[in-house]
Amino acid sequence: MNLHSLKPAEGATKKEKRIGRGEASGKGGTSTKGNKGGQSRAGYKRKMAHEGGQMPIQRRVPKRGFKNINRIEYKILNLGQADHYAEKYGISDFSPENLYINGLIAGTDRVKLLGNGEVKGKFSFKVHAASAKAKAAVEAAGGTVEIVK
Repeated sequence: MNLHSLKPAEGATKKEKRIGRGEASGKGGTSTKGNKGGQSRAGYKRKMAHEGGQMPIQRRVPKRGFKNINRIEYKILNLGQADHYAEKYGISDFSPENLYINGLIAGTDRVKLLGNGEVKGKFSFKVHAASAKAKAAVEAAGGTVEIVK
Protein backbone atom coordinates (compact mmCIF):
# COMPACT_ATOMS: atom_id res chain seq x y z
CA MET A 1 0.00 0.00 0.00
CA ASN A 2 1.32 3.42 -0.98
CA LEU A 3 0.20 6.86 0.17
CA HIS A 4 -0.50 7.93 -3.41
CA SER A 5 -2.99 5.08 -3.88
CA LEU A 6 -5.17 5.83 -0.81
CA LYS A 7 -8.78 6.77 -1.63
CA PRO A 8 -11.84 7.47 0.54
CA ALA A 9 -14.37 4.63 0.88
CA GLU A 10 -16.94 4.20 -1.88
CA GLY A 11 -19.83 6.67 -1.34
CA ALA A 12 -18.01 8.65 1.38
CA THR A 13 -17.53 11.76 -0.76
CA LYS A 14 -19.92 13.70 -2.97
CA LYS A 15 -19.28 16.22 -5.70
CA GLU A 16 -19.87 19.86 -4.75
CA LYS A 17 -23.03 21.32 -6.29
CA ARG A 18 -21.79 24.01 -8.70
CA ILE A 19 -24.70 26.40 -9.17
CA GLY A 20 -24.86 29.02 -11.91
CA ARG A 21 -21.99 27.64 -14.00
CA GLY A 22 -23.76 27.48 -17.34
CA GLU A 23 -26.44 25.34 -18.95
CA ALA A 24 -24.17 22.32 -19.35
CA SER A 25 -23.88 21.93 -15.59
CA GLY A 26 -27.60 21.21 -15.33
CA LYS A 27 -27.84 23.92 -12.65
CA GLY A 28 -27.44 26.99 -14.86
CA GLY A 29 -29.94 29.60 -15.95
CA THR A 30 -32.02 30.20 -12.82
CA SER A 31 -29.50 28.47 -10.52
CA THR A 32 -32.08 26.06 -9.02
CA LYS A 33 -34.21 28.99 -7.80
CA GLY A 34 -37.18 28.45 -10.08
CA ASN A 35 -38.18 31.54 -12.03
CA LYS A 36 -38.55 35.21 -11.18
CA GLY A 37 -39.75 36.83 -7.96
CA GLY A 38 -38.59 37.77 -4.49
CA GLN A 39 -37.50 34.27 -3.56
CA SER A 40 -34.95 34.18 -6.39
CA ARG A 41 -33.33 37.45 -5.25
CA ALA A 42 -30.40 37.82 -2.88
CA GLY A 43 -31.34 38.74 0.70
CA TYR A 44 -34.86 37.34 0.47
CA LYS A 45 -36.55 36.81 3.81
CA ARG A 46 -40.10 35.52 4.18
CA LYS A 47 -42.39 38.00 5.94
CA MET A 48 -43.56 36.98 9.39
CA ALA A 49 -47.04 35.38 9.39
CA HIS A 50 -47.20 35.42 5.58
CA GLU A 51 -49.61 32.76 4.37
CA GLY A 52 -49.04 32.91 0.62
CA GLY A 53 -51.70 35.52 -0.09
CA GLN A 54 -54.36 33.86 2.08
CA MET A 55 -55.83 36.24 4.65
CA PRO A 56 -53.51 35.90 7.68
CA ILE A 57 -54.93 34.45 10.88
CA GLN A 58 -54.35 37.66 12.86
CA ARG A 59 -56.68 39.42 10.40
CA ARG A 60 -59.23 36.59 10.09
CA VAL A 61 -59.86 36.20 13.81
CA PRO A 62 -61.92 38.96 15.47
CA LYS A 63 -60.44 41.00 18.29
CA ARG A 64 -62.25 41.30 21.62
CA GLY A 65 -61.56 43.44 24.67
CA PHE A 66 -58.16 44.73 25.73
CA LYS A 67 -55.35 43.93 28.16
CA ASN A 68 -54.85 46.52 30.87
CA ILE A 69 -51.11 47.16 31.13
CA ASN A 70 -51.53 48.75 34.58
CA ARG A 71 -53.23 45.70 36.14
CA ILE A 72 -51.55 44.35 39.28
CA GLU A 73 -51.79 40.56 39.64
CA TYR A 74 -52.03 39.22 43.19
CA LYS A 75 -51.70 35.73 44.63
CA ILE A 76 -54.71 35.24 46.90
CA LEU A 77 -54.35 34.21 50.54
CA ASN A 78 -57.72 33.53 52.20
CA LEU A 79 -58.17 33.55 55.96
CA GLY A 80 -59.45 29.96 55.79
CA GLN A 81 -56.07 28.87 54.41
CA ALA A 82 -54.07 30.49 57.22
CA ASP A 83 -54.77 27.76 59.82
CA HIS A 84 -53.99 25.04 57.28
CA TYR A 85 -50.67 26.62 56.33
CA ALA A 86 -49.81 27.27 59.99
CA GLU A 87 -50.22 23.55 60.77
CA LYS A 88 -48.55 22.25 57.62
CA TYR A 89 -45.57 24.63 57.43
CA GLY A 90 -45.36 25.93 61.01
CA ILE A 91 -45.93 29.55 59.99
CA SER A 92 -47.33 32.16 62.35
CA ASP A 93 -45.89 35.18 60.51
CA PHE A 94 -47.32 35.29 56.98
CA SER A 95 -44.90 37.45 55.00
CA PRO A 96 -43.96 37.19 51.30
CA GLU A 97 -40.52 35.89 52.36
CA ASN A 98 -41.99 33.07 54.48
CA LEU A 99 -44.53 32.14 51.81
CA TYR A 100 -41.74 32.05 49.19
CA ILE A 101 -39.46 29.92 51.38
CA ASN A 102 -42.26 27.36 51.82
CA GLY A 103 -42.99 27.31 48.07
CA LEU A 104 -46.45 28.87 48.26
CA ILE A 105 -45.64 31.81 45.97
CA ALA A 106 -42.98 32.73 43.43
CA GLY A 107 -40.30 35.27 44.31
CA THR A 108 -41.90 38.17 42.45
CA ASP A 109 -45.55 37.48 43.36
CA ARG A 110 -47.61 40.03 45.26
CA VAL A 111 -49.94 38.71 47.98
CA LYS A 112 -53.46 39.89 48.79
CA LEU A 113 -55.29 38.82 51.96
CA LEU A 114 -59.00 38.13 51.52
CA GLY A 115 -61.65 37.44 54.16
CA ASN A 116 -62.99 34.10 52.87
CA GLY A 117 -63.14 31.64 55.79
CA GLU A 118 -62.40 32.07 59.48
CA VAL A 119 -59.12 32.64 61.23
CA LYS A 120 -58.76 30.69 64.48
CA GLY A 121 -55.18 31.49 65.52
CA LYS A 122 -53.35 34.69 66.31
CA PHE A 123 -51.31 35.44 63.18
CA SER A 124 -49.41 38.41 61.83
CA PHE A 125 -49.73 39.13 58.11
CA LYS A 126 -47.35 41.23 56.02
CA VAL A 127 -49.04 41.44 52.63
CA HIS A 128 -49.17 43.79 49.64
CA ALA A 129 -52.95 44.31 49.90
CA ALA A 130 -55.81 43.23 52.17
CA SER A 131 -59.58 43.55 52.10
CA ALA A 132 -61.33 45.43 54.90
CA LYS A 133 -63.22 42.28 55.97
CA ALA A 134 -59.99 40.29 56.25
CA LYS A 135 -58.24 43.03 58.21
CA ALA A 136 -61.13 43.29 60.67
CA ALA A 137 -61.31 39.51 61.16
CA VAL A 138 -57.56 39.17 61.84
CA GLU A 139 -57.56 42.07 64.32
CA ALA A 140 -60.64 40.62 66.07
CA ALA A 141 -58.71 37.35 66.52
CA GLY A 142 -55.77 39.27 68.07
CA GLY A 143 -53.51 39.29 65.02
CA THR A 144 -52.00 42.10 62.97
CA VAL A 145 -52.10 43.06 59.29
CA GLU A 146 -49.30 45.16 57.84
CA ILE A 147 -49.33 46.42 54.26
CA VAL A 148 -45.88 46.27 52.62
CA LYS A 149 -44.80 47.77 49.32
